[in-house]
Amino acid sequence: MEFDTLLKLVGDEPLFTSHVLLAGDVDPKAIRVQLSRWVKAGKIYQLRRGLYAIAPPYQRRQPHPFLVANQLQRASYVSLQSALSFYGLIPDVVAVTTSVTAGRPKRMQTPLGPFEFRHIKTALLFGYQMTAFGEQNALVAIPEKALLDLIYLQPGGDSKAYLEQLRLQNTEKLDRDALRKQSAKFNTPKMSNAVKGILQVLSGDSEEFEDL
Repeated sequence: MEFDTLLKLVGDEPLFTSHVLLAGDVDPKAIRVQLSRWVKAGKIYQLRRGLYAIAPPYQRRQPHPFLVANQLQRASYVSLQSALSFYGLIPDVVAVTTSVTAGRPKRMQTPLGPFEFRHIKTALLFGYQMTAFGEQNALVAIPEKALLDLIYLQPGGDSKAYLEQLRLQNTEKLDRDALRKQSAKFNTPKMSNAVKGILQVLSGDSEEFEDL
């Protein structure tokens, strides 16, 4: 296969898989060898086994990091600091794209940046939605769930000190009822305490918040 043929097939896609190229009457070994050569030549990026992106200057559509995260780890959604930063709820610029998954935790360094996946039990995989980024889409936690996921995974995340450390902003984007309902699904004293603290911080009564 010539590189121009590859661009005609997948050049308009932000990401592509080797399965697309292996369909039909082709030599799988030859395709894999050619992909490896293109990676070494810097014409395409390999993000994981079987997942690729066209590299600049041949790239027509830059993959959004959230789309890449979804594709790197199936059964995952973007959450934690990345989602909170996306919604403007924290002031920090997040260098690592963070997600949660029922799979094993891992950190991946790719040509498109670093990605981190934190483990959460299957019963807690809720509170996310398909979100559009132009013509690309990715599963992202709703604002309330992104905050609760972070608190759940952070030791001492329900403490007054940690909640203040987050420096929450644009808090009008947080739905108080959604926070209560989402936190109840965790069914832990830590999350019950956390939501009380969050609501007090949002109402400006953080000085009255006492750690359990």
